[in-house]
Amino acid sequence: MENTVPCENEVTETLKQNGFKIIQDKKRFCFGIDAVLLANYVEVRNDDVIYDLCTGNGIIPLLLASSPRLKNITGLEIQPECADMAARSVCMNGLESRVNIVNGDVRKVGELFPKAKADAVTSNPPYMISQHGRQNPSDSKAIARHEVLCTLDDVVSAAEYLLKPQGRFYMIHRPFRLAEIITTLSKHNLEPKRMRLVHPFADKEPNMVLIEAKKLANPRITVEKPLVVYDSPGNYTQEVKSILSM
Repeated sequence: MENTVPCENEVTETLKQNGFKIIQDKKRFCFGIDAVLLANYVEVRNDDVIYDLCTGNGIIPLLLASSPRLKNITGLEIQPECADMAARSVCMNGLESRVNIVNGDVRKVGELFPKAKADAVTSNPPYMISQHGRQNPSDSKAIARHEVLCTLDDVVSAAEYLLKPQGRFYMIHRPFRLAEIITTLSKHNLEPKRMRLVHPFADKEPNMVLIEAKKLANPRITVEKPLVVYDSPGNYTQEVKSILSM
């Protein structure tokens, strides 16, 4: 792919975490702190083959690609325009040998990739069920935020298909769906092993949850200390500052 120049409405930003460049369209859904927190939560091991589901503009693959342990990561994105931006970002950073972007449907993962070849799967999926709020099913932001084109079950089912036995699944989601998340993971032979709640402020209830699950593992979960994002309005805590600057 030769055209890596941003198109109309697109901007190129430099990631503080590794210096890689990413193309974003301000009229579409741009990555937020949740993607950075998820990438930081992933434990990349030697020669890992990783798949990122609902990759958007490829932020998770770009963040993980800075790890020398990573062998290869494939990002799957259903929206052609977002997948195209992600692929151009990969080329812009010269990462074609380690990062691959595929435009496809997570519900058809069995038609796109071989079974049980992944060491790890990551996902920052749509958080809201389709009935939550009004949305345009063709709108990029609605697709990213709401379960318009895939559900939680679709994402977890795809992760089960892709993972080797003992492979790891990393996801960030909303705590109000935690009971459903754990039930869905168990349904698809993914045992929750680690969980960390993310609070906007120390005295506020959590609004995100980080989870690591393992395929065909024994039941035992470690609930880690909470991660607090802000210590005052507009000011990140020291831990979050270190994550954002990695």
